[in-house]
This record gives sequence, C-alpha cells and structure tokens, in this order.
Amino acid sequence: MTLENSALRTAVGVAGNVISFGLFLSPFPTMMKIYNQKSVQAFKPDPYLATILNCIMWMFYGSPAVTQDNLLVITINVAGFILETGYVAIFFIYSPWAKRRRIMMVLLFEVIFAAVVIFITLVCFHTLKDRAMIVGIVCIVFNVIMYTSPLTVMKMVIKSKSVKYMPFTLSLANFLNGCVWVLYAILSADPYVLIPNLLGTISGIVQLVLYAMYYKTTNWDEDDEEDRPPEIQLSSDA
Repeated sequence: MTLENSALRTAVGVAGNVISFGLFLSPFPTMMKIYNQKSVQAFKPDPYLATILNCIMWMFYGSPAVTQDNLLVITINVAGFILETGYVAIFFIYSPWAKRRRIMMVLLFEVIFAAVVIFITLVCFHTLKDRAMIVGIVCIVFNVIMYTSPLTVMKMVIKSKSVKYMPFTLSLANFLNGCVWVLYAILSADPYVLIPNLLGTISGIVQLVLYAMYYKTTNWDEDDEEDRPPEIQLSSDA
C-alpha cells in the first residue's frame, strides 16, 4: 500500500469512527426516557445485547492476532462496547427480576461464545489469513442477523405508509456509515469488512427510498405509540 493510499485509508477510517460513534449514541434518548421514568416500558434490550457481542468480535478481528493495521476498527468497537454495556446496565437496573435473569443469561452465553471463538482461533489456526477468515465469517454472520431489526422497521413503514418511526437522520447516518466503511474495506482489500458494510449501504439506500416514498403519507400528529415497534438500533458494522 502506497503512502497516499495509507493516508486516505486512515482518513476514511477516522470518518467511519465519527459516523459509527453517532450511530452508537442514537439510543441515548431512549435510555434517558427509561432513566427518567424508572421503567423499561415496552423497550427491549435485545439490540444492545447483540451489539455487545458484535463489538467483541470486531475488536478481536481488528487485533494484531487476527489482522494487521486495523486500529481504527478496534477503536470504534471499543467505544461501541462501552456504550452498549452502559445501555444494558440501564436496562438491568430498571427491569423486573425475570428480565434481569434473562439479561444475565444472554451475557453469560456471549462471554462463553466469545471465549470459545477466541480460543479456537488462536489455538487451531496459525496464520493471519486463516484467523481473519474464521473471525471475519463470524462477524459477517452476526451483522446479517442484526439487519433483521431495520427490516422490521421497513416492513412497518410499507404496511402503515408512515415513516414516523424511521428517523431520516438515522437512516442517512446508516447509509453514510456503510459507504465510508465500504471505501475503507476497498482500500484495505478486506472482504470481511466489505461484505457486511455493503449490505449496510444497501439497507440505508432502501430506507432512504422508503422515506421519500412515504413521507407525504405520514401522519406526524397521530398518536400510535402502542403500535411502535421495539427500540431499533441501526448497527455499526466495523
């Protein structure tokens, strides 16, 4: 990689960190609502629990034990891990015991799963190429699973012909996030970063198209809080 390409890749990665950090911060108003009302209400911790494991896998993928020169992948996922852990802690504090027990069980599973993946990768695979392939595939699978949340919202938009609960800024940020990390992956020749973020870009395009199609048919004053889907967090993919 030439010096110019390396500098461009770094600049793109920094931009990706900024946009991804904004996505990680997007649930903050929901957390404040839970904190102020001292109740989780109808919100679910599932997206945040899933994102914690996703961040752990990407941190491992970006580590020198798996890939080289991926510090910017590590930094954004460390930040995401800290924020998502904080969100889950808020859910834990303001949930009844049954939901707390479920949160603890999911976290225990995630710790065991991550430990098994890390152990197998380090012990059974001895080249960076093989390690990157194994961990990269795991990361891709988790990202694909996490895209079911935006799909739920998009289905609701089409059914209700309303974009009330699909914020434009979040959809735009999701699209830009995908684009930036796709460019980063191309500059790095990294298919494991490219594939999930290409999917993220396509998801962002679909959301923006739906927003344009159904903006005029949206009743912004309608009080349909009961029909609102569980809290959706558009994931950062790298």
